[in-house]
Amino acid sequence: MEQTGIKTDIGKIREQFPVLRQEVNGKKLIYFDNAATTQKPLSVINALTDYYRHYNANIHRGVHALAERATAAYENTRKLIGEFINATDTEEVIFTSGTTAGINLVASAWGRKFLQKDDEVIISEMEHHSNIVPWQMICEEKGARLMVIPVDNKGELVMSEYEKMLGDRTRMVAVTHISNALGTINPVEEIVAKAREAGAVTLLDGAQATAHVDIDVQALGCDFYAFSAHKLFGPTGVGILYGKRAILEAMNPWQGGGEMIEEVTFEKTTYNEIPYKFEAGTPNIADVIAFGEAVRFLNGIGGKKELLSHERELLQKATEGLKAIDGVKIIGEAHEKIGVLSFVVDGMHHFDIGMLLDARGIAVRTGHHCTQPLMRRYGIEGTVRASFSIYNTTEEVEFFIESLKQIIAKWR
Repeated sequence: MEQTGIKTDIGKIREQFPVLRQEVNGKKLIYFDNAATTQKPLSVINALTDYYRHYNANIHRGVHALAERATAAYENTRKLIGEFINATDTEEVIFTSGTTAGINLVASAWGRKFLQKDDEVIISEMEHHSNIVPWQMICEEKGARLMVIPVDNKGELVMSEYEKMLGDRTRMVAVTHISNALGTINPVEEIVAKAREAGAVTLLDGAQATAHVDIDVQALGCDFYAFSAHKLFGPTGVGILYGKRAILEAMNPWQGGGEMIEEVTFEKTTYNEIPYKFEAGTPNIADVIAFGEAVRFLNGIGGKKELLSHERELLQKATEGLKAIDGVKIIGEAHEKIGVLSFVVDGMHHFDIGMLLDARGIAVRTGHHCTQPLMRRYGIEGTVRASFSIYNTTEEVEFFIESLKQIIAKWR
């Protein structure tokens, strides 16, 4: 796919997303719910159907042609993703059902082996529930303590408080790379470096980051990095957990079953090498293969720097538009953000705004965005969240702002 840039070729990019060619409630669809899930290009959709039409077979175990073809395509995605995040070894990429599964894998398999009573795990106030609840569960089980980095009024982590938390009992620091509710890009390099100085292990939740910023796990220095395909133009139900080889090899398996074994007897089972030690059972083969196509698509649209620049143009325009509307308050105005814009309107419930926008064909997310502690921090139940991607346009943003003005004027 030859392109000269996102702005120049946005029409060509949109043509690759069939879902955008429809009307909702009699209006042309404007999809501003990309932080929840991105839409899928034809190359990803075709990869799914091609697998089921032409070489549906289980992987790793068969010697027939279809099995070998499926295995090669599956493992090629692993190699592609290893390059995408600059892993040291392809074997450091573990396929999961998504970010949530990756974090639970670490909390369970790493936490059960290495956490002890009175140890400390640090997370932040802006975490998705998927990076809160697993750590609460393992801390309760092991008698460890959960520490929380506070968030300031702008939506940025209070790094001075984080530094005070680090100590001899700090064992794990698990934070989001980019906030799904605020769009804040956290200083993860600094967070990881300070955790390393304290002797702690680190995990980054990359669910919101991988479609927007370059990911280099070696440069970040993190021990674990988790993300999902469906926020990266890929299918649902699949993601990866990156882990440094040494720490993965030191961990026990998370689940038992086929593929993760070396040899089974009734007396004792020995385990397979990584990554297969953590991939029990028949995996989500078709979606892993399609995941590879999503990475190829993203690699082919001009690079993430141009992508982020395009999204920031949309964010700036939408931010300026919202600030000009009386009664609108933006939640989260960090200096470094991706194209996520959360807001509340005086005298109106966020659910009502979402439904009224939907009546005009505009899809946004409303609610607490699986960040209830963060919403409590701001004294609100939830927000309206508009989130942008490569196929969104300035014209869509203008229609969104004008629609919101009309809704507020009529209903508030």
